[in-house]
Amino acid sequence: MSLTRMLFCRESFTFNKLLRHTITPNFLRRFVFSETSKNQHSFTVSYLINSCGLSPESAIRVSKKLNLENGDRPNSVVAFLKSYGFSRNEVALVVIRHPRLLLANTQKTLLPKIEYFYSVGVSRTDLPIILSENPTLLTRSLKNCIVPCFEFFRSVFQSNKEVLTAVKRSKRAFMSNFRTTLFPNVMFLQNLGVPTNCLSLFLKDNPDALIVEPVKFKEVVNEVTKMGFQPRKTTFVLAVSARSLERRRFLWDRCFKIYRRWGWSEDKIFSAFRKHPSCMLLSEKKISMTMDFLVNKMGLHSQMVATYPMILLYNLEKRIIPRCSVIQVLLANRLIRKNVSLYSVLVHREEIFLEKFVMAYQEALPQLLDVYNGKIISPSA
Repeated sequence: MSLTRMLFCRESFTFNKLLRHTITPNFLRRFVFSETSKNQHSFTVSYLINSCGLSPESAIRVSKKLNLENGDRPNSVVAFLKSYGFSRNEVALVVIRHPRLLLANTQKTLLPKIEYFYSVGVSRTDLPIILSENPTLLTRSLKNCIVPCFEFFRSVFQSNKEVLTAVKRSKRAFMSNFRTTLFPNVMFLQNLGVPTNCLSLFLKDNPDALIVEPVKFKEVVNEVTKMGFQPRKTTFVLAVSARSLERRRFLWDRCFKIYRRWGWSEDKIFSAFRKHPSCMLLSEKKISMTMDFLVNKMGLHSQMVATYPMILLYNLEKRIIPRCSVIQVLLANRLIRKNVSLYSVLVHREEIFLEKFVMAYQEALPQLLDVYNGKIISPSA
C-alpha cells in the first residue's frame, strides 16, 4: 500500500471515530433545539415590530420575556384590543408593559374585564388609556380582586371619575391583597378623624402610599403626628404620603441635603415641610433649577423661599419665568414698587395675574403680553 493511501485511510478512520463520538443523540437534540430557539426568537422580534408596533430595541427587550411559536394567539389578542378602540401605540404599550398578555385567552381572560369596566361607567375612549397604562388589570381575578377593589374605591369617592383617576395611578392596588393593606390603613385614618375629602385626595393622588403593612403605616402616622400635623387638615395626608414609602424616604434625604446646600437650617426645612409636605418630594434638578433662578437671577433670598415652599412646586418654564419676566419689565419701567412680593406674584391664578400685572399696563407697555408669552425676552433676562 502506498504511503499516500495509508495516510488517507488513517485520516478517514480518525474522522469517522470523531464523528461517532460527536454526533450523539444529545448533540443532535441540542443542535435542533438551538436552531429552533433562534428561529422562534427571530419570529418573535419580527412579530413584535410588524404586528404590535414596537421599535426594534423594545422588541428585542420584550423577546427576552416572551417566545412566540406562531402568530395565532397573538393575532387574536391584537385584533381583540383594536376592536375595543386600542390604537397601535396603546397596543404597543400593553405588550411592552405586560408581554404575556399576547398569549391570553380573549374570551375567558380579557372580555369579562372589558365588560365589567364598561358596566361601571368607563367610556370607550378612557378604557384603552387606563388599560394601556395598567395592563395588569387584565390579568387579575375579576371576582376576587378587581370588583371588590373597585367597589372599595367607590365607597370613598363621590364620583366614578375620581375612582378612575385612582385606578389609573395605582397599579399596586390590584396587585396586592387590598384587604390586608389598603382597607385597614384607610379605616385607621378614618378612626383618627381624617375627613372624607382628605382621604379622597390621598387615594386619588397617591394610593400606593396606602399599600403598606398596617404596622409600618401606623408608625409613619405617629411620626407625622409628632411633627405637629393635624389629622383634619390636608397637609396631614400629604405628610403621611411623603413618609410612607421607602423610595420617598430616599427622596426626603436627598431633598434635605439640597436644601442644606442652599443655606436652610434643619428647623427651616421642617418648617417648610409642615407648610407644604410635597416640597420634600421634588427632584434634585427641579429644586436646583428653581432655586438658582429665584435666588441668583431674581435676587430672592433663599430663606424667603423656605418661608413660601409652595413656590418650588410651580412649573419653572410655564409659570415662574414668564411671570418674573413681566415683573422685571415693570420694575425696569418703574411701574411697580421694588418691594413687590414674588410670592403673591406667583401664587395668583393666571387670570388674576394677567389682569393685575399685564392688562393693567397694556396702554403703557403694549409688548407686555408678548413678554409673558415668551415672544420677547425681558431686558434683564
